[in-house]
Amino acid sequence: MDLSSTEHQLAAIRLAVTARVKRAFYDVLRRKQQLAYAQDNLMLVEDLRRRVALEVKVGEKGKLELTRSEAELARARAAIKSADIQLANARAVLKATIGAPIEDNFDPQGEPASRITLPSLAQVRQTVLAGHPVLAEAAARTEQAQAAVQHEVARRIPPPNVYGEYERQPDLTLFRFGVNIPLPLWDRRKGPIAEAAAEVQRVQAAGRQRRLELMAALDSAYDQYQLSDQQVQGLEAGSLREAQAAVDAARSAYKFGERGILEVLDAQRVLQGVRNDLLDALFARQAALIDLEELGVVHP
Repeated sequence: MDLSSTEHQLAAIRLAVTARVKRAFYDVLRRKQQLAYAQDNLMLVEDLRRRVALEVKVGEKGKLELTRSEAELARARAAIKSADIQLANARAVLKATIGAPIEDNFDPQGEPASRITLPSLAQVRQTVLAGHPVLAEAAARTEQAQAAVQHEVARRIPPPNVYGEYERQPDLTLFRFGVNIPLPLWDRRKGPIAEAAAEVQRVQAAGRQRRLELMAALDSAYDQYQLSDQQVQGLEAGSLREAQAAVDAARSAYKFGERGILEVLDAQRVLQGVRNDLLDALFARQAALIDLEELGVVHP
C-alpha cells in the first residue's frame, strides 16, 4: 500500500472512531435525561398518592383510588430502576470506548446539537464523492494496481545488459565491451500481466461497492435527520405543551372533585410518553448528524 492510500485509510479510521465515541457519549446523555424524566414522574405520582391517602383517610375518597395510585407508584419506581440500569450500561460502553478506567465514576455533561439546515441531497452527494477518504483510498489503490499492470507489461522486454572486460598480456592489452539484448520469444509474461489486470478489476469493483455503500448510508442519514427534525419541531411546538396543560387541568379538576384519579394518571402517562417521544426524536436527529459527520457532509 502506498503512502497516499495509507493516509486516506487513517483519515477514514479517525472519522469512524470519532463517530463511535460521539454515539456512546450522546447515549449517556439520553439515558441521563430518561432517568430525570422518570424521577420527575415519580415525584408527581408520590405527591398524588399522598393526597389520595389523605383524602381516603378523611373519607373523601374510596380505597379504590388509593389502590390505583399505589399501582401507578410501583410502576413509576420500576421505571426509575430500568432507567438507572440503562444509564449504567451506557456509561460502561462510553468508558470502554474511550478507554477510561473502570473505577472512574465520571458524569458526562452536554446537550444535543442544535438543528442545522442541510444542503440539498444532490449537493451532499457531491461532497461525499469528492472528499470522503474511503473513496480517495479506493482511487489510490486503483492507480497502484494500474501501475502494476504497466510494470508487468514493461517487463516483457528485459533491459539490455552492458558488460566490459579488461585483459593485459605481456605484449598486449585488451579491452572488450558488449551489450546483451535478451529476446523473450516464448516468455511473454502473460500470467503476471493477467494477474495484475485481474487485481485492477478487483480493486475497481471494491471501489464501486464502497461508493454504493456510502451513497446508501448518506441517503439513510439524510432522510433520518430530516424526519427526526420534523418530529422534534412538531413535538416542541404543540404536543409537549398540550400534554403538560392536560396534566395541569386534570390535577386541578381532581382537586375540586370534578375528575377521578384515572384521568389524572392517564394525563400523566400521556405527558411521559410525549417527553420520551421528544427525547427519542432529539437523539435520533443527533445520531443522524453524527452519521453525516462521519460521511464528511458536515463538520463538528
